[in-house]
Amino acid sequence: MGQNIKGKVAYVTGAGRGIGKATVLELAREGVDIGLIARTESTLNEVAEEVRSYGVQASVAAVDISDLEAVDQAVEQLKKEIGPADILINNAGIGSKGTLLESDPDEWKRTFEVNVFGVYHVTRAVLPHMVEKDRGDIINISSSNGLKATAGSSSYSGSKFALQGMTEALMQEVRPNNIRVQTLNPSLVATELAFGDQLEESNADKFMQPEDMAEYMVSLLKLNQRIFIKQSLQWATNPF
Repeated sequence: MGQNIKGKVAYVTGAGRGIGKATVLELAREGVDIGLIARTESTLNEVAEEVRSYGVQASVAAVDISDLEAVDQAVEQLKKEIGPADILINNAGIGSKGTLLESDPDEWKRTFEVNVFGVYHVTRAVLPHMVEKDRGDIINISSSNGLKATAGSSSYSGSKFALQGMTEALMQEVRPNNIRVQTLNPSLVATELAFGDQLEESNADKFMQPEDMAEYMVSLLKLNQRIFIKQSLQWATNPF
């Protein structure tokens, strides 16, 4: 059985739709205050109202995560409005199809700017919150393409492999600070990122749903919380 995460603060990128939206609503049901990050403010405001209906706080930061300075300002805003983060869900990402020779160079670059540098920017801004608290959870939403590439996905697969490597390195760097860093690598999830404007006609109910991912992440966070408390109690009773 997991531990209660009520009262914690979570920042979630790509929070306006798909996995991000499902995740913030699932966290809100658990009593977690939410910082919502995405590009479209109107969509974020709609989701924030749903979040507040669960009796928790919600703060909105409309920002392109590929912009380092804008991300720093957005995270500082969220910190002032709802407090420093205990949880960070790096969910925002973009897809790109095409062989290496077919792909437009600007599109290739943009995929890395969002999927790799975007995660770096947000994590870099949020991580000091957790280091100061000496605890925290970071979950990076990657893809099965980050474990096994497929033809026609050179930029997307490359970006997700990079994310996997960055996560594994960071996991080791912040372990002494009681910060857990993990990736989730789902295959097809029924979202617009995966199916585009064909989502309604794609028999999406046959695939993993955003709500499935959200429920799994909340369960994982509860388990992590229980492990942290157990380790803390062991340290208090037997520090050597």
